[in-house]
Amino acid sequence: MIRAWFPTLIYCEPLMGNGLDRLNADLAAECRSLRDFDRAGREWSRRNYPGGYTSYASLNELHHFSSTFTRLERRITRHVRSFARALDMDLRGCGIRMTDCWVNIMPPSSAHSLHLHPLSFISGTYYVAAHRRCPGLKFEDPRLDRFMAAPPRLAGARRANLSHVTYPARAGNLILFESWLRHEVPQNRVGAERISISFNYNWA
Repeated sequence: MIRAWFPTLIYCEPLMGNGLDRLNADLAAECRSLRDFDRAGREWSRRNYPGGYTSYASLNELHHFSSTFTRLERRITRHVRSFARALDMDLRGCGIRMTDCWVNIMPPSSAHSLHLHPLSFISGTYYVAAHRRCPGLKFEDPRLDRFMAAPPRLAGARRANLSHVTYPARAGNLILFESWLRHEVPQNRVGAERISISFNYNWA
């Protein structure tokens, strides 16, 4: 008998059933205004996020300063609780909170290299604006550095056995994952900006 153990779970759902167009329009306008205002963020991005803009190193607690982002936080928190339940996490008597929240704007040619999110337990991305051919979020099998002498996978391998999986970037969708899971965003090759909001959660 063969059984699957130690699964890696990724959560992907629409943020909400109604009102997404209005929320995303408000968020997109605020994200672009933030980029115009955030001189320190633009300078940091020039050195560390070539071609794109992120408020990660300058304005990364937006849920504390903007009512639009506070509304988004409330919506996301409901999904984080659902995901934590699916992971069988024992949060009895504990609270969870969004610790970081920042904007990413990726115009044509920009990319985000492989990374993870330390000092948090659940992280994620919400898509505000994304052309249907914009790059998605690419995840790496966390065991990849331990495969050693393993042969390559068959061309028709089941998705659960692949070394990488990519979730499409779709406006209105929320993706959650455990913060240790490495991921990246390949180069944007379409002539439209890809706007997303990333965040981390902690518990206590």
